[in-house]
Amino acid sequence: MGPDLPPRIGRGDPGTLPTGPRNAITDVAGVGVGHATLAEGTRFNTGVTVVVPHPRNAYRERVPAAVVVGNGFGKLTGITQVQELGELETPIFLTGTLSTWKVADAAVDWLLRQPGMDNVRSINPVVGETNDGYLSDIRARPVTPALVEQALAGISFAEVEEGAVGAGAGTVAFGWKGGIGTSSRRLAAGDGGDTVGVLVQSNFGGELTIAGVPVWKQLPDPGEYARNLTTPPSTGDGSIMMVVATDAPLDPQQLQRLARRALVGLARTGSVMSNGSGDYVIAFSTAPENLRSPDRPLQPARSLAGEAMSPLFQAAAEATEEAIVNSMFRARTVRGHRGTAAALPLEPVLEALDRAGARPRPAP
Repeated sequence: MGPDLPPRIGRGDPGTLPTGPRNAITDVAGVGVGHATLAEGTRFNTGVTVVVPHPRNAYRERVPAAVVVGNGFGKLTGITQVQELGELETPIFLTGTLSTWKVADAAVDWLLRQPGMDNVRSINPVVGETNDGYLSDIRARPVTPALVEQALAGISFAEVEEGAVGAGAGTVAFGWKGGIGTSSRRLAAGDGGDTVGVLVQSNFGGELTIAGVPVWKQLPDPGEYARNLTTPPSTGDGSIMMVVATDAPLDPQQLQRLARRALVGLARTGSVMSNGSGDYVIAFSTAPENLRSPDRPLQPARSLAGEAMSPLFQAAAEATEEAIVNSMFRARTVRGHRGTAAALPLEPVLEALDRAGARPRPAP
């Protein structure tokens, strides 16, 4: 992370569980994240973010997966096949709303060109979105196949860039600049030692709350702060994509249960998942023993006992909450197509947390 970027909220704040070494979704071994950002003057602030469950061919080595819909005002391609089969056969792509289908088309082109795909005649690209039309000329649909392939070529299995990058380049959260955020939690050895990592594309509204502290009461009006003629969206109408990864051996039903706990983390930040918000969670397990091959008639299906799920639930809720806050802490002010989304003013936020005794610990 560059020295000019603002800090993250902290290591493991909010919450009580420890993070992985990077405090990112890539703490789940094998998971990678790539971004491609289109930032041209004030007209375009958009992009693509891709999450891969492992560095190999996702179609040939599928992972168990589940999708949970908090509020369905959104466009998520591939959702029904994931729900029906309980598996993920492509990377997860995130972008702006009206570029969803362009990304899906470019993803299929790229996937079919990969080694071992010569005879494939059906593929299910999973593409999620949030609406970045305040900061980007969304009707122009500027995302190109080259941008999709740039995100795929730039996948990192280590550090994850956050804030106004990739699919988060043009998003707005709580009236302030949103974006890409990530976090992780690692269970104690006695609870299985598993890791849960979360990546979010934040673009929703509500009353910003951090670690239980109503910091929204201490903040200025976002529109006046940015001196906007057009006020940035700050109501609950908006969207968020949440990607949850774990190395715990979970089956699709258990992954659905885990995904629901990401909505707990979302609620803690002040969202009520309003009518115009598309709130989606995609969860998958990277456990090697549960990888699936389309060529095998008998598929593996190991899973944890129900009693072992509660620590994972806590991890998913905490990591989601922090990922959302990190997406805002790491964002910068962006002047865009219809106005300006100011970076969250950190001083009043940290003062409010100090007064409540909830000041974050130093971030990594």
